[in-house]
Amino acid sequence: MLSVVLSGLRARWASFLGGFLALALGVGLLATMGLGLSATFHAPERSPQRFASSPVVVQGQDRLTLDVRRGPETVPMSQRLDRPQPVDKELVRELRTRWPLTEAGGPDAVGLDAPADEVRALVGDRAQVLTGDARRNADPDPERDAQALVGLNALLGTTGGVTAFVSVFVVASTFAFAVALRRREFGLLRTAGATPGQVRRMLLAEATALGVLASAAGCALGAAGAPLLARALVDGGLAPEWFAVGNAVWPFHLAFWTGLTVALAGAVAASRRAGKVGPTAALREADVDTDVLPLGRALLGAGLLLTGIGLLVWTYATEPSELLKRKTYTTLPMLLIGGVALLSPLLVRPVARLLRLRGAVGTLVRENSAASVRRTAAVAAPVLVTVALAGTLFGSAASVTQTRGAEAREQTAAQYVVSGAELKPVAAAALPAGAVVSPTASTSLFVRDGAEAVVKYGARAVADPAAFAELARLPVVAGDPRDLDDRSIVVNEEFERHRIGETVEIWRADGSGPVRLRVVAVLALGTGDNGPYVTRANAPGAPLDRIEASGGGAATARALEASGGTVRTAAAWAAALHPASSPQTRLGMILVLGIALVYTVIGLANTLLMATSVRGGELASLRLAGATRAQILRVVTGEAVLATAIGALLGLAVTAAVLGTLGAGLASLSAPVALVLPWAVVGAAAAVCATVAVASSALPAWRLTR
Repeated sequence: MLSVVLSGLRARWASFLGGFLALALGVGLLATMGLGLSATFHAPERSPQRFASSPVVVQGQDRLTLDVRRGPETVPMSQRLDRPQPVDKELVRELRTRWPLTEAGGPDAVGLDAPADEVRALVGDRAQVLTGDARRNADPDPERDAQALVGLNALLGTTGGVTAFVSVFVVASTFAFAVALRRREFGLLRTAGATPGQVRRMLLAEATALGVLASAAGCALGAAGAPLLARALVDGGLAPEWFAVGNAVWPFHLAFWTGLTVALAGAVAASRRAGKVGPTAALREADVDTDVLPLGRALLGAGLLLTGIGLLVWTYATEPSELLKRKTYTTLPMLLIGGVALLSPLLVRPVARLLRLRGAVGTLVRENSAASVRRTAAVAAPVLVTVALAGTLFGSAASVTQTRGAEAREQTAAQYVVSGAELKPVAAAALPAGAVVSPTASTSLFVRDGAEAVVKYGARAVADPAAFAELARLPVVAGDPRDLDDRSIVVNEEFERHRIGETVEIWRADGSGPVRLRVVAVLALGTGDNGPYVTRANAPGAPLDRIEASGGGAATARALEASGGTVRTAAAWAAALHPASSPQTRLGMILVLGIALVYTVIGLANTLLMATSVRGGELASLRLAGATRAQILRVVTGEAVLATAIGALLGLAVTAAVLGTLGAGLASLSAPVALVLPWAVVGAAAAVCATVAVASSALPAWRLTR
């Protein structure tokens, strides 16, 4: 058996080349992404800076801790405050009477040279006592390194998921099509006495040999590619300057065994079909495909498709805001794509029959495509994957961003908006007559969500409720924002308590509270930025970061410059707040789409090279029937273009389903619907697929018709 397998691999190396490249590339990418992911789990260990010379640091509490229910028990749950609380003045006096203190950069922490145990005994639970590397928590923005890795972790995880999805699909499709082309070979083996089990074991042995070699090569590619990926992420602004891959071993194990599993999984279904081939298949001459959709594939495809549709509908009906999140519009389309791709043999024939192509060449293209369902579906499926990924990923991201920009613009009647980190209030005397100015600040509120959780909400603190009510155009569901004062709050429908007159218990951004505030207005949820709103009295220490102004014309704009921020028109501010496409987002999307496109190119080239190379008898018959060489080349390339077009149409259908559901979700959230179909990206992906398909079919056809 082993000698037969090795002889078969040597004799048909060209047929296995595409699967080998796809699998090796997939393993290499998985290893690369795994190495990158392992580097995002831990931020670099930095030495303390603010109190580097103090062995002990006493810092105010930087977390709000409340008791919540976990089953029958009560457990503490903590949320990080926007900034640490100041150290109690009485505690500072007690510390100063015993040891010299070092104060640096604010009242939230002091350093001292004293025995840590004695300091802890004195401080008790009034503050935190930090020693050793924990003193880093007193530095400005101590979690900046970890936060810089959050987006990178999500990007690499998404890319790894897309890699695994596409590699499984391409490798399985390659094996299935290769087995379909070898029916007569299997029939000869059965005629020579081979049993169905021997045929199946031969294919599984071929897959094992291919999987081991390709996975080993892929691990070598991953080791070489990981440093290059890290440098590209840093240069593209997706990772901080210090980011570098480590020497973790688990990504290689994960990638190798995943590659081998993918190879075997792709061969299992094909081997079962091969085992059913009878001796009479050696005499088969008809080129019309039959039994193109086995029961297992049909059930799996229908299951994936129904699951994808069901999850989209369920998400829209229960949590439409989830449709706006990257993890949703990245994962759910994969179920739809997988389902449609598996069911593609049922779809390509009716689509091909619907086309009305003129002339003898057009008729042959249409009929050959409809008759050779396996070949047409094997070409259309990878195109479907690429076009659908391009349309859903780029389209959903662009639609969400554009919607948020439109929402921000609709929610203010201001002519000018000033933005900046710490703005200075504009003196009323400096403003022209008729000008209305509404300063606000970013803050946080902590609210119990039932008895089981504590939720941290990003909120805005209003300095002048009257001016705010005059300039704001909020999506009010109930109540009136003009009633906002120091004892009330404006909430959105996400709050557990969101009825007018109900009382909400909140803790402020500095941990003070609880404070009971009355609900005076309820807003639609929108894209997630609608409230809550409180007054500055409930946001102690929050610096101004936005000033909206209207009236007074250019004189108002000049007066706003004294705030120290960037003065823009409201439209320009909304566009800057939610740019259509940031370089980081674009680079991340291109990385994901590039992987899918590379796989599609490999799958198309391998499938069409194999399929066209075995059509010598068919093309010779066309020559005998009077067809010229140019006509034959037009037929072959026309079939490739038609299959590519069918795949693109199916991909656009998946895109339309995803974007349509997203639009319905936005409408249910009372947000503006601004859907974007990225025609340029989709068109470029389809054009690349068509070019590769034409070249991969024309070259072997040209050789066969010499």
